[in-house]
Amino acid sequence: MEWPRTVDPRIDAAIALQERLRTQVITTSAPDLHINTVAGLDVGYRSNDTVVGVCVVFDAKTLVVLNEVVVEDTTDFPYIAGLFAFREMPVLLRALDQVTVTPDLLVADGQGLAHPRRFGLACHLGVHTGIPSIGVAKNAMGTFEQPGRTRGSMSDLLMDDEVVGRALRTQDDVKPVFVSVGHKIDLDRTCAEVLRLAPRYRLPEPTRRADTLTRQAASSA
Repeated sequence: MEWPRTVDPRIDAAIALQERLRTQVITTSAPDLHINTVAGLDVGYRSNDTVVGVCVVFDAKTLVVLNEVVVEDTTDFPYIAGLFAFREMPVLLRALDQVTVTPDLLVADGQGLAHPRRFGLACHLGVHTGIPSIGVAKNAMGTFEQPGRTRGSMSDLLMDDEVVGRALRTQDDVKPVFVSVGHKIDLDRTCAEVLRLAPRYRLPEPTRRADTLTRQAASSA
């Protein structure tokens, strides 16, 4: 695994790595893409340098939890906007390595192409693992028009006049989530999967459950 390891130059090295790896992102879905299992991934913080990573695997049709893993790690990579993956991805990969069910799709609580360098956490996870991935964020990175008020309404999410994702209303009269492609899936399919995974609440069930577990683990003694 390629990772910046030096102390001072590592920020420039991280940006350079994003710039290089973003050329490997695939923004189309394979014709035979079947999604039967979905992993939700999220990170919580016990302290500034102690992180908790969660991976929860669901049956995509029944939304039954098949496996869930919580791991703890430390990080000394600084907290810098646009470089969160370098703090969060190592612990997420540890959690992903420990689940007993291989997911067909990764759903990250964060950004994919909706990123200044078009290479957010979901892209990095997807390119590194080779697993189709999407980003579902609670807050927008970019500009958008409010979508309609009903479930399934959506509008383009823009950065530098480029469509990088969509604001997607997953429930009637509830704030939208901000969906972007990570890797090996197209934007229409990404939105369809998020709606399928969010039958009752604003957040899709995989990241909703992962978020609950990270909060519990981060607040425990």
